Amino acid sequence: MPTNFTVVPVKDNTRKANEGDEEEDVDDNNVVKEEEEDATGDGVPKENSPFINNTDNDKGNSYDGTNMALFEEEMDSNPMVSSLLNKLANYTNLTQGAQEHEEAEDDEGPKKKAVKSPQMGTFMGVYLPCLQNILGVILFLRLTWIVGTAGILESLAIVGLCCSCTMLTAISMSAIATNGVVPAGGSYYMISRSLGPEFGGAVGLCFYLGTTFAGSMYILGTIEILLTYIVPKAAIFVAEKKEDEPGALLNNMRVYGTCCLALMAVVVFVGVKYVNKLALVFLACVILSILAIYAGVIKTIFEPPDFPVCMLGNRTLQNHNFDRCLKTEVIDNVTVPTKLWKLFCDGPELNATCNDYFVNNNVTSLQGIPGLTSGVISENMWSDYGPLGMLVESKKLSSVGGSDPAQDIYMPYVVNDITTFFTLLVGIYFPSVTGIMAGSNRSGDLRDAQKSIPIGTILAIVTTSIIYITCVVLFGACIEGVLLRDKFGDSVKGNLVIGTLSWPSPWVIVIGSFFSCCGAGLQSLTGAPRLLQAIARDGIVPFLQVFGHGKANGEPTWALLLTAGICEIGILIASLDAVAPILSMFFLMCYLFVNLACAVQTLLRTPNWRPRFKYYHWALSFLGMSLCLALMFISSWYYAIVAMAIASCIYKYIEYRGAEKEWGDGIRGLSLNAARYALIRLEEAPPHTKNWRPQLLVLLNLDSDQGVKHPRLLSLTTQLKAGKGLTIVGNVLEGTYLTKEAEAKRAEQNIKSSMSTERTKGFCHVVVSSNLRDGFSHLIQSAGLGGMKHNTVLMAWPGTWRQSNDPQSWKNFIETVRETTAAHHALLVAKNVDSFPTNQDRLGEGTIDVWWVVHDGGMLMLLPFLLRQHKVWRKCKMRIFTVAQMDDNSIQMKKDLQMFLYHLRLDAEVEVVEMHDNDISAFTYEKTLMMEQRSQMLKQMQLSRTEREREAQLIHDRNTASHATINDKTESGPERVHMTWTKDKLFTERNRNRECNANVAVRDLFNMKPEWESLNQSNVRRMHTAVKLNEVVVNKSQGAHLVLLNMPGPPKNRGGDENYMEFLEVLLEGLNRVLLVRGGGREVITIYS
Repeated sequence: MPTNFTVVPVKDNTRKANEGDEEEDVDDNNVVKEEEEDATGDGVPKENSPFINNTDNDKGNSYDGTNMALFEEEMDSNPMVSSLLNKLANYTNLTQGAQEHEEAEDDEGPKKKAVKSPQMGTFMGVYLPCLQNILGVILFLRLTWIVGTAGILESLAIVGLCCSCTMLTAISMSAIATNGVVPAGGSYYMISRSLGPEFGGAVGLCFYLGTTFAGSMYILGTIEILLTYIVPKAAIFVAEKKEDEPGALLNNMRVYGTCCLALMAVVVFVGVKYVNKLALVFLACVILSILAIYAGVIKTIFEPPDFPVCMLGNRTLQNHNFDRCLKTEVIDNVTVPTKLWKLFCDGPELNATCNDYFVNNNVTSLQGIPGLTSGVISENMWSDYGPLGMLVESKKLSSVGGSDPAQDIYMPYVVNDITTFFTLLVGIYFPSVTGIMAGSNRSGDLRDAQKSIPIGTILAIVTTSIIYITCVVLFGACIEGVLLRDKFGDSVKGNLVIGTLSWPSPWVIVIGSFFSCCGAGLQSLTGAPRLLQAIARDGIVPFLQVFGHGKANGEPTWALLLTAGICEIGILIASLDAVAPILSMFFLMCYLFVNLACAVQTLLRTPNWRPRFKYYHWALSFLGMSLCLALMFISSWYYAIVAMAIASCIYKYIEYRGAEKEWGDGIRGLSLNAARYALIRLEEAPPHTKNWRPQLLVLLNLDSDQGVKHPRLLSLTTQLKAGKGLTIVGNVLEGTYLTKEAEAKRAEQNIKSSMSTERTKGFCHVVVSSNLRDGFSHLIQSAGLGGMKHNTVLMAWPGTWRQSNDPQSWKNFIETVRETTAAHHALLVAKNVDSFPTNQDRLGEGTIDVWWVVHDGGMLMLLPFLLRQHKVWRKCKMRIFTVAQMDDNSIQMKKDLQMFLYHLRLDAEVEVVEMHDNDISAFTYEKTLMMEQRSQMLKQMQLSRTEREREAQLIHDRNTASHATINDKTESGPERVHMTWTKDKLFTERNRNRECNANVAVRDLFNMKPEWESLNQSNVRRMHTAVKLNEVVVNKSQGAHLVLLNMPGPPKNRGGDENYMEFLEVLLEGLNRVLLVRGGGREVITIYS
């Protein structure tokens, strides 16, 4: 649907005065500031930049006048539409390759040069570069052999598979390339920005390795043409025996290949611009060679070229050391043996002992190229695979006598140099269809990249596919099968097989293919280091940073050295047939991820996914991806596994060590969709008891500098969770969000930093609230999303609550306890949290003691089990203590508990502790008295400041006077009450006051001190429980590494809150590491499977 724009002019008297300045600014903005781009590390405009190539000079220039005064405060962040459109219209990009580095100054240079507007069209910018990159060494050196070995039908299947793969990839690539501006970086840029830095880095390096090994392959092709077809006498290693020929050839390839690589690297290092200028010459060589082939095919109809192939029986002979295809010849009426005779017999005499097969079979001469109309096509339809050393034989000739493999290897027969099978040929052929990225790699040079890349690339693939298909058919129709299977042309005096077909001379193809391979090798050595430099400058792979630097003009020197080193590995392999599958793997992996990127973006329907190229579909991308994966394993399953392992290692390395990048990639969108789907599924039903695990909300406290007060709380979280389930780390800042925004961001950064240090995997949530009480309430209610909500709250015990002048500190704590209970969340409170072990500590032999007083759903059982999964607590043993009352059968309780733990599959010692109803001691009364006096003082603190201070002083004076009076009275008397109690004093006091058969109420009446009479008896009983339980726990568990204890709930009457804190303090007195546990009201552990 067309969209109509109406431009409404707005009059402004000040416009003309500033017109000249604006024009100057526009000129300045055409300069692409490369250092700004590098500084961001990702090669794309920063997010805070509302339009491309934003510069500081723009601010304030376009906003003069009074018409837009209403928006003047927003102009810095939201530019005027006219200014935005002006920027977009003048957008340019640096050209790629050598031109970029030859024209660009050093980063420290005084000023960047203005970049001319790119002018290349579809034909010169995309079509021809793709054509040159696709057509190459395999076409000239291996295609005839592939046709002869696989037959025309299977060769067409190989070509069809590979061309379909690249066509589908090109469709996906066109969609990605036309979805916005594609800056420098080509395919690497597209994949990394579509699939994220992890995939981008992995695939970028795979593409780099593929390009580097392609350089090896082209250099090996160059040397093969040089040593086999141009100057065979230049060989350094010469085989004296026929069986040593393959080894000698490989050694020659290694020596000459290394020299050629060194020479090419020097050329690239010294003057890469000459490589680009010669590109057209190399392209001309390729096109002329192909035209020569077609011309030769047409000529075979009228006058086939004369290339006889000498056959012995049905076996093909190497035609190097003889000139006549005869056993004997008659010269001056005398029959004399030929040179061929001498190859198969002991001597030149006619009665010499000869090879049996030579004696029994006749020598015939076949026309190597019978021509297009000869009907040889029917013989070449089917495959002829075989093992290493298999003789190349003609099916239409007969032979007498069997093979003698022991003798045949010494005879001048043409044989298979490798074992052949269909999948091997796929791997060898595939590099001949790579090179489809050449257009997208030059996106910055194009006048209209979004139009040129799809048309040029797809046309190039169609053209090359037609060339390959017609070549397969024409080779099969024109050339004899035994010559097709003769890889190095030994049967036609060492001529290039495809050269025998060409017109006007075989040398056209030989020289053309030589320069074509040279050019392709040089371009690989030019392109690969720049690709590595782009990856290094993105900063996603830390150990590659050094390769981002180069010469003063930007030449990637270090990257070139690494490329040459990797290229040398391929040259040391020395066999073109062995190197080709390696680079096939890396290119296939790259194409696989291009298809994946397009499929993911299409299926996710990302709002930014709006390609101009409309002829794509996710199913096509998925098919292309499947085809790439299939071809990888078809070509070579072990190379495929190695390539995928390399990519996986790079992926994981970037994930753990790489820089954090946000490129708006599709994988992030995929994660969001998957997360949304999973959350909706999770919300359908609460988790079953078997799946229950603590999903933690950790309430952290920060100091005045926004630093984490108790980092060991995060350590405990890590040890408890071991990276599983949900962890939300929350904090509340007091104030309003508008005034505390910067502080909240800083607090969040500090918490994330602490979480990273303590290896706590989870989310951070900082809330700004008018008061801490409401903030914690909001966190408990709203943290999490859908089914991914917390079910357990972890917090530190407020250790300084007694010293704090502000009663809100402990009131907030108690209210948090109440709210977690109301929300049916479990609660964990860590006392003395700073003494808990760090993640680096390894606790030795010791115990985790569980004091199971009341049943809370099994939390007390589950937590030690989870802790012991972590290496910090692994060596600790678990002990469970339960408390028996007077009327309980403790022996039976122990048996039942052991059976319960057995069914729970938990390994723990069990002990039942008996607590009898003892007298309430004087120590308990004194503790209760102190607690109530302090409570009274805290209640009085709600008065005005002056009155509060006076009241506190009066209470203090009264306490001092009463203690002085008690001391005066008891100096001579036996009735002294000890404020600091030891265990011995406690037992003494208890035994002295105990009367075995007296009623408790009567006994209290007789032993009561005057100031104890007014005490609340409920508080006295609670204090008695706390004192007695603490005494038992300290007695049994003082040496334990950790004590887990049921946490009693706060009183329903809020008037006794401060007493509750005192009860807990008494309960935990004398214990080092304590975790108070309060269940969430549901069973969390089960005996069932």
